[in-house]
Amino acid sequence: QVQLVESGGASVQAVGSLRLSCAASGYTNIMAWFRQAPAKEREGVAGIDSAGVTKYTESVKGRFTISKDNAKNTLYLQMDSLKPEDTAMYYCAADPRDVPSWLWLMPNCCNYWGQGTQVTVSS
Repeated sequence: QVQLVESGGASVQAVGSLRLSCAASGYTNIMAWFRQAPAKEREGVAGIDSAGVTKYTESVKGRFTISKDNAKNTLYLQMDSLKPEDTAMYYCAADPRDVPSWLWLMPNCCNYWGQGTQVTVSS
């Protein structure tokens, strides 16, 4: 059983920065960040595996950085140059299985999800 607790969401102005955290209990292999804006489908943002290999959706490349502190079993998402279109509820997801990379940013990547943390970016 894996439990995930996100934190770090806030309201910021455009071009600002935020760092999201996701504290995990239990073994995880793949971990990922997703987001969901009102009336939109859940979207994969970034993923990372236990070897540190990362994957990003195109719209955040160069602005967001996913990382993991294995000692603390905590996942991070550093978000820079934020835009109003980044406004969404951000969710942490994780799975102990060896999930293929093509699945990392798809909602069915993972069996475990956090409750979400809200990010609001104003122009």
